[in-house]
Amino acid sequence: MLPIAVTLGDPAGIGPEIIVKAFRDSGDDLRGCFVAGDVGLVRRAAALLAAPGALALPVAEIESPAEMAGVPPNCVPVLQVVEAPDAPIALGKVSAAAGRIAGNSVVWAARAALRGEIAAIVTAPLHKEALAAAGFNFPGHTELLQSEAAAHLGRPVSEVPVRMMLANDELRTVLVSIHMSLRRAIEAVTFDGVLETLRITHRSLIAVLGKAPKIGVAGLNPHAGEGGLFGTEERDIIAPAIAAAQREGIVAHGPHAPDTVFMRARTGEFDVVVAMYHDQGLIPVKYLGVEKGVNVTLGLPLVRTSPDHGTAFDIAGTGRADASSLIEAVRMARSLSREAAFSAA
Repeated sequence: MLPIAVTLGDPAGIGPEIIVKAFRDSGDDLRGCFVAGDVGLVRRAAALLAAPGALALPVAEIESPAEMAGVPPNCVPVLQVVEAPDAPIALGKVSAAAGRIAGNSVVWAARAALRGEIAAIVTAPLHKEALAAAGFNFPGHTELLQSEAAAHLGRPVSEVPVRMMLANDELRTVLVSIHMSLRRAIEAVTFDGVLETLRITHRSLIAVLGKAPKIGVAGLNPHAGEGGLFGTEERDIIAPAIAAAQREGIVAHGPHAPDTVFMRARTGEFDVVVAMYHDQGLIPVKYLGVEKGVNVTLGLPLVRTSPDHGTAFDIAGTGRADASSLIEAVRMARSLSREAAFSAA
């Protein structure tokens, strides 16, 4: 297996902390991983987490991913892929400097993955406002990675459709639209958008499950429109897209009432739920606990996962951040990259 890159995230948030905790506490789960970011910022996090009077977890600078094999156990390997900050990064505060480090770490990792130098990317949380302040014209990881993939493939971004999947031990959900206003998200519920989401979900989950997934499709409106009484999108858009997907051999059912379809998936009726917009799909997963949730970008020509939480500026530097979701994201990335390697072979 090629190594997995864990990007630093916003250094003003909990990204560096949870990375150090994951290397310290996860046993073999982080074996084969290295940090793509800034050595000094990882060392600062290690020092913050050290018990009084104890030595910090060692941080080793590597010159290339291949050198990771020579790093001793109980040590965090870091590849310096960004310019070191000119001034200290203040914890818990939005800054262009922090956004630049976070964004450039992701860009480096994306390009390395697209060149086939690493097996997968696990991205620690970044702050969207800081990312924008640094000049990145993307609302988040998903859109940035989509742009990098499109440039690598020599295609327009519109020809590299991607979707966000949130998953934990109890529920998986894939979104038709991602980071946009609710008004725009409703307008994004189109026949082509729903059908493309079903296709991407079908292809991607086959790699995860080893079989065609059973897809439950949420409606947009209360009670899935109640036969047109509460809206016609189900009748005019979503149901025809499901029917088209079924003709292609995709096991999709619905549209179902959004307030019950997630419960039905938890009991095993569906392997995954396709939700119509961001909060409709993410609230159920996050309610079940962000500590085990994993964000997976579907449709990319690379494997990318991420913890299911944000930068948590309010607790940055306190040592209270939980690394469980990051560890789960590494496990998922390793599983997906193995499946991708097996499929390619």
